[in-house]
Amino acid sequence: MNLQLGIRDYIASKLPRFHPNRIAVKYVLYGLLLGFSLSLASTSLALHLQERKRKRIEQNFEPRPIELRSDEVVNGVIGLIGNTPLVRINSLSDALGVEILGKAEFLNPGGSVKDRVALRMIEDAERQGLLHPHTGSRIFEGTVGSTGISIATIAKAKGYEATIIMPDDVAEEKVKALLALGAEVERVRPASIVDKKQFVNLARERAKHFGHTANINKSMLRTPSSSMVVTSTASEQVLDDQYGVMTQDEEEELRTKPRGFFADQFENRSNFDAHYHGTGPEIWRQTSGQVHAFVAGAGTGGTISGIGRYLKSMNEDILVALSDPEGSGLYNKVKYGVMFDRKEAEGTKRRHQVDTVVEGIGINRLTHNMELGLPIISDAFRVTDAEAVAMSRYLVQHDGLFLGSSSACNLVACIKLVKKLGWKEGQRIVTILCDSGNRHYSKFWNDDYLHRAGIPINPNIIDDLLTSPGSA
Repeated sequence: MNLQLGIRDYIASKLPRFHPNRIAVKYVLYGLLLGFSLSLASTSLALHLQERKRKRIEQNFEPRPIELRSDEVVNGVIGLIGNTPLVRINSLSDALGVEILGKAEFLNPGGSVKDRVALRMIEDAERQGLLHPHTGSRIFEGTVGSTGISIATIAKAKGYEATIIMPDDVAEEKVKALLALGAEVERVRPASIVDKKQFVNLARERAKHFGHTANINKSMLRTPSSSMVVTSTASEQVLDDQYGVMTQDEEEELRTKPRGFFADQFENRSNFDAHYHGTGPEIWRQTSGQVHAFVAGAGTGGTISGIGRYLKSMNEDILVALSDPEGSGLYNKVKYGVMFDRKEAEGTKRRHQVDTVVEGIGINRLTHNMELGLPIISDAFRVTDAEAVAMSRYLVQHDGLFLGSSSACNLVACIKLVKKLGWKEGQRIVTILCDSGNRHYSKFWNDDYLHRAGIPINPNIIDDLLTSPGSA
């Protein structure tokens, strides 16, 4: 009561020199008290909601167990896939005042993040009864290299053969690795997806003709999706009876005869699932749920979609951003809702697929796996070839990290994101270090090639990015 009287007297002393009636003063006093009470209430509500959210995140978080990996024995090369470490990029983190963490996927046995995808696609096909090991079956895939190497690695470990169709302008190191792994390699000219001779379309056709029957459709088995192809070399009689009543001998023939399998990494849902159920949960555990943003490039779209959607399911405030190289249409799709601009018209690019020295990310069509992630990708950053090359050299000089082109592209995008948001208080940004530089000697890490392509080699570009004011 005394407080109210004191406030009333203070207000009265500040009012103009006239003689207000008691009713007017009373209403002014009530208004001030009401405003003060509402302010306190709104602050309390905000703190309450913040605390509820923190508890919800803690409930979803599963603490990492103490691991003594030195005494572990994994089951063959497949046991080496996944559980890659997160590495702090010291130079960039220190310069920006944030924590930039790279998922070291180049430490997978096949040398890239694609090991996860290849393993999931093959094991899902085995669970569905579409593939059986040690039957002479062959896996077909169209790829610019990394997925092919992963498929070839896992195929040998599981008892399959592999045929890889790829553009003839990819780095030679990838071709040599595939041949060393015993894969059959077919190199074709780069082409648009609408071209029947495009590498993905050719891989599908090779799988279709694996059955060697006069009627291709008769040798094809039912699959969960229309894009996936599985053909069998079983007799026509067995193939005719496969959806009816079969004898035990016919079932055995259908199971054991060699099959052709088109993995279709671009449209196969297993690609997304490998990251939603694997890489995403690993990142969440490794960071103890403390992630502010996730940045990744996209080729098939499985990585950014799978990891991004998992992280957003755990904390909806995590920002997911796309790193996109020159010539790719995905940047425009995220930013403006359209896939192309005039510079990206077919026929105006060094390569038909994507006009960039960066391999493994960037595409000019929407895949099923990319569509799964579009709703949760809130921003995109264009990365030039010069920026990606500069980042790769900068990392060697300052961190001793020898990374490939897509890894460099992702880290440039991390800087651009931090600068745009003005972050400098220890926020955590996680990205993917897709592969190392040892698959890029003939192009991305070849100074002569870059000079011929008109791409500058200037690590100072990164210094300029780090010291520049924030920009979109």
